[in-house]
Amino acid sequence: MTVNELQRIKRWHVEHRVEHPLEYHAWDLALTAWMLGWVGWFPICAFGQPWTAPVSLLGIFTPSLYVAWRKRAHLRHILRCDWIEAVT
Repeated sequence: MTVNELQRIKRWHVEHRVEHPLEYHAWDLALTAWMLGWVGWFPICAFGQPWTAPVSLLGIFTPSLYVAWRKRAHLRHILRCDWIEAVT
């Protein structure tokens, strides 16, 4: 995902946080994992801690995985996802 896509989704969640508080907090959690994933590369490079690489990669891809999961659930009519249009 690009930073612009992340920003569009975040903007939608901020505008609709009263109607969809759980989605708002879930997206914040995904963005927090994304940030921690990028910051997690510091111990790998500086201290030679390769065991943190899988966790950091998972954090980096958390927003993309979350969006893919929500798109699939939306298309299967399991969950309604109004912010899918913000991604496309």
